[in-house]
Amino acid sequence: MIQSMTGYGKAIAEWTDKNIVIEIKSLNSKQLDVNARISHVFREKELEIRSLLSETLVRGKIDFALYIEYRDGLSEKSINTHVVSSYCSQLRAIAAQQQLPESNILDIAMRMPDVLLSEPVSELNDDLWNMVKKALLQAVADITVYRKNEGNALKQDVQQNIVSIEQLLVQLAPLEPLRMQRIKERIVNAIDEAVGNDKIDTNRFEQELIFYIEKLDINEEKVRLHQHCEYFKQTMNESNCGKKLSFIAQEMGREINTIGSKSNDADMQKIVVHMKDYLERIKEQVLNIL
Repeated sequence: MIQSMTGYGKAIAEWTDKNIVIEIKSLNSKQLDVNARISHVFREKELEIRSLLSETLVRGKIDFALYIEYRDGLSEKSINTHVVSSYCSQLRAIAAQQQLPESNILDIAMRMPDVLLSEPVSELNDDLWNMVKKALLQAVADITVYRKNEGNALKQDVQQNIVSIEQLLVQLAPLEPLRMQRIKERIVNAIDEAVGNDKIDTNRFEQELIFYIEKLDINEEKVRLHQHCEYFKQTMNESNCGKKLSFIAQEMGREINTIGSKSNDADMQKIVVHMKDYLERIKEQVLNIL
């Protein structure tokens, strides 16, 4: 099943008078890129958290946050009153010496280092970690559901574009005989204007014309493009297929470009332009597929 790399998951674990909040956001990326912001209480578990994220989310730019909220609106920080008092005393002394106003002394002191103290939530014991890990797994499950829902929407859009390319491929067939006839007429008229038809070796001309027209034959490219489209649709049923779909889309682009360069016909080139348009839409969507 296709999954998008875009997703969001959140879980909250209650612990005494606090909420331990876990948030996971993800965007598309070529590789796994985890940006983790973890409360100092759980910092020792960062490697385990990163390992779990890499196993379950596989790829994408991941923003992970694990933080603590006090349910009564307080913070896990407290003011270090001893340090603040010391700063204020020193600032008053400096202000008096320099004959400066003392109106902003407290504001300045609160901006100085070490004025806030972190209050530990608790000892990180097995019970607390098991509770947090359960919430972490719930957040991962939430973002996975989000990714699957986004993936279903991506799959429908990409499938429609693939079908459109296949329909345009069918429209090329009736144009090919007319194209060959027009090419032959242009060559004959050009030679007639240059040297005259009475000076042409008809047998040799027919041989060269057949050789030239064979070079413009697009049947092989059409067959390969059709096969790529079928393979693309089959691959969409696999898991973690984003990179593989990107490679298939590149091969489809090569075949479409070759058809365009060989067509040598305005009507066929219009169809090729529409094919390229649908292919670009596919490539944009594939960038977000896991």
